[in-house]
Amino acid sequence: MIMLHGTQIRLRALEPEDLEFLYRMENDFSVWEISNTQTPYSKWVLRQYLENAHQDIYEAKQLRLAVVSIDQERLVGLIDLFDFDFKNSRAGVGILLEESSRGKGLGAEVLTLLIDYAFSHLQLHQLYANISISNEASTKLFTKFGFQKIGIKKDWNKINGQFVDEVLFQLIHNS
Repeated sequence: MIMLHGTQIRLRALEPEDLEFLYRMENDFSVWEISNTQTPYSKWVLRQYLENAHQDIYEAKQLRLAVVSIDQERLVGLIDLFDFDFKNSRAGVGILLEESSRGKGLGAEVLTLLIDYAFSHLQLHQLYANISISNEASTKLFTKFGFQKIGIKKDWNKINGQFVDEVLFQLIHNS
């Protein structure tokens, strides 16, 4: 059985009571560049999203899980499988931890759990991540888990009036 908990965190489905956390994270201007967000989200829109969060990954093509600190029993981040492609057995991965939870090894534990879930339970063949060339922490995290840099998307994102490159990383499951 796949267990979505480690020593520091556990992953769980989103709940209606996560609205305030989701509102804070989605409207944090400092992370908009990684999520390609252009405008704030209202609580009404996020409430609608939470009401539909029960959809199966095969239907929604996305799975967002809450990252919960075990010792504090509070929400500290989100992890997504996005662009789920059943036919080609792949999905993108995105991790967002609140700033106070970064640099504590939580990202590594989250990624460990998600990789195991994606390959063992969902039977995916590959995962990929799109990471800004300047995001050294994410690059270090994903390469630690065997994700390989397979390409650079030149001038892919416009951040603060400047075009920046985005790196595509891929992890292929060799079963």
